[in-house]
Amino acid sequence: MKPSPLGPALPDDPLPDGPWLWDAPAKGPASPPRPPVADRLPDAVLFDRDGTLVVDVPYNGDPDRVIPMPAARAAIATLRERGIPVGVVSNQSGVARGLLTRRQVESVRRRVDALFGPFAVWAVCPHGPARGCGCRKPAPGLVLAACERLGASPERTVVIGDIGADMGAAEAAGARGVLVPTPVTLPQEVAAAETAPDLHAAVRLVLTSGGPVRAPGAVR
Repeated sequence: MKPSPLGPALPDDPLPDGPWLWDAPAKGPASPPRPPVADRLPDAVLFDRDGTLVVDVPYNGDPDRVIPMPAARAAIATLRERGIPVGVVSNQSGVARGLLTRRQVESVRRRVDALFGPFAVWAVCPHGPARGCGCRKPAPGLVLAACERLGASPERTVVIGDIGADMGAAEAAGARGVLVPTPVTLPQEVAAAETAPDLHAAVRLVLTSGGPVRAPGAVR
């Protein structure tokens, strides 16, 4: 793996019990007014980061290695044109494993925001699987925290991701999950979820299927 320009990962302050949260800059671009049929649209759409918005580079702390997934920018632009807030919910266990620092996670976040335009909220879990926290997907904490920041109802929120943990977090929070499979997605995860072939198709599905009703059978 290419060395990070920020240097090796060094211990951060003790990790918080909950997620790291970042809001969009106060002077970011304003969303257009929601259309008259806004009651049929989701309050918010939350995206997984690695393997969904950007190419999955394991434990990436280098912003130069951030590459958008196909159709990702068009999908985000479509939602923003409808006045729908978009956010990111991401597990980053590399922090707990000593492979990433908060500064590196933030540098990648800023690069993603530069490529897509600032997301309304970021909710990141820095814990490892052994922590037993309530924010690491498939637990609902990231989705619930992002919804709270946005003033969105979880039941009117959609989570789009590439693995079963993303769908499990959506279901646990009471949100709708849409799976966009990649080569790492397990067959049983695909069979259990509402799916779309790419991000733009996922967004079209969300906008045309009559509202953010949680799909049955999502992975726990």
